[in-house]
Amino acid sequence: MAAKKILMLVGDFVEDYEVMVPFQILLCVGHDVRAVCPGKAKGDTVKTAIHDFEGDQTYTEKPGHNFMLNETFDDVNTDDYDALVIPGGRAPEYIRLDPKVIEIVQRFAEAKKPIAAICHGPQVLAAAGVIDNVTCSCYPAVAPDVNLAGGTYEPNNETFSNAHVDKNFVTAPAWPAHPEWMKKFLGLLGTKIEL
Repeated sequence: MAAKKILMLVGDFVEDYEVMVPFQILLCVGHDVRAVCPGKAKGDTVKTAIHDFEGDQTYTEKPGHNFMLNETFDDVNTDDYDALVIPGGRAPEYIRLDPKVIEIVQRFAEAKKPIAAICHGPQVLAAAGVIDNVTCSCYPAVAPDVNLAGGTYEPNNETFSNAHVDKNFVTAPAWPAHPEWMKKFLGLLGTKIEL
């Protein structure tokens, strides 16, 4: 398996599991993952938030960990990367306001490189205008964004454990979908795991 170089777009209050787990899984199988945040440099950190499903109408939120960035946002050249990951949490709602974030996402989409987004991550895809005629899974509160951007919302099951692939996009509703989301993303990357 040839290692892939993967860009991860994050921001303060990215969902803790949705940044930590895929970052570690992708490293574990031999890929080179670079996490960046608008306005921050290599060695800086972002704060994370832990979202949980505890029987309320929406998730609850608790302080998470600090997650260290290993690349400088201003140095990103999309030609250097094979794929893109956009975790959820609160970060997508404001990183999508950064013109360079939008440009980065559009370049990955135009090149038809694999793009993985989870939970609120599809807010960035919608803002970038790259999901017209694409079916996406996401946290249910993001469904209007997906539909207004010309995409089709893929309803979730009650456990939020499903993931959906359409063209070069693999999307999922929330962190309980990590096993399926990462499995399908690794499939798009052509990753073969030998035990």
